[in-house]
Amino acid sequence: MKKLYKLLYIFVITSICGYVVELIWTFVTKGVFINHSAVVIGPFNFAYGICGVALTLLLYKFKDESYLKIFLLSFIGGSILEYIMSFGMEVVVGFTAWDYSNSFLNLNGRICLLFSIFWGILGILWIKILYPQIDKILSKINKKAYKTIAICLIIFILLDILFTISCVSRAHNADKGIPPINNYEKFLDNTFNSKYLKNMFNNNWK
Repeated sequence: MKKLYKLLYIFVITSICGYVVELIWTFVTKGVFINHSAVVIGPFNFAYGICGVALTLLLYKFKDESYLKIFLLSFIGGSILEYIMSFGMEVVVGFTAWDYSNSFLNLNGRICLLFSIFWGILGILWIKILYPQIDKILSKINKKAYKTIAICLIIFILLDILFTISCVSRAHNADKGIPPINNYEKFLDNTFNSKYLKNMFNNNWK
């Protein structure tokens, strides 16, 4: 069970780090702040969280292997994961948050050579540098607190996901001209509306 809790911590930490990276990247490249969170409450980019867990599971037993081997494993594994996430996102919500159709050596616009290379480099940075430091920090947390915090995180994330689904559903209805039927829906219309979600979903909101 402790290993599962550790993966949860890694998921949360990398989700937050990914959010910050995307925030900085879009500001530097586009001059705007875009909320790349997967949920409406909190800075959680789940794509990075999933990648953090996947890289850990894929690379941990090879952490002492050569940089080249880790690069190749990350290059292949990360590319497969990114393709699956892109396809899954399109099936579930009808769009993807990235499109590499104009990039060199891309596959259906879901993955491309440049970002596959980034995956390889990221795998090296993660398993050789970042993961060992995170592991040291987590090992210092009191055993009881470790479990309690993990359970609280699970509950919070699940509630956040459900709330986000509610926001998305109401925003779609509002776009169709369906008026709110209660104060809760009025609250959603005034806060987590289509304008907010369009920014959150990298302007791919439909």
